[in-house]
Amino acid sequence: MSTIATLDALRAKREEILARQKARQNKVLINVSLATCSIAAGGKVAMEAMQDEVALNGLTNVEFMQSGCMTFCFAEPTVEITLPGKDPVVFGGVDEAKARELVTEYVMKGEPVEGIIPVTYQRVVL
Repeated sequence: MSTIATLDALRAKREEILARQKARQNKVLINVSLATCSIAAGGKVAMEAMQDEVALNGLTNVEFMQSGCMTFCFAEPTVEITLPGKDPVVFGGVDEAKARELVTEYVMKGEPVEGIIPVTYQRVVL
């Protein structure tokens, strides 16, 4: 990781981050938890299935990310999807079939899919 040593470098970094955020505004963001517990529960399979389904359907406005633990240990693998202009929604227990359904139903049509983790959830605090 590089260090920021000057004010100009800090400003350049700020502009880079703002440009990246602007480029994502009209994209569907799919964040798959790939912490150890999620990988053990099938997180990589879920991510690969979603990437495959996106490709099969010719979707070009989808960006995949991976994160560490989302603290939903009881519901791994978990996937957070943010549709343009909407709040992120987290889905739990995402196996290969549900991963494909998330793309065809939620991402493509905006239809809710079983497995939403409610916003009233309690995160594990360590």
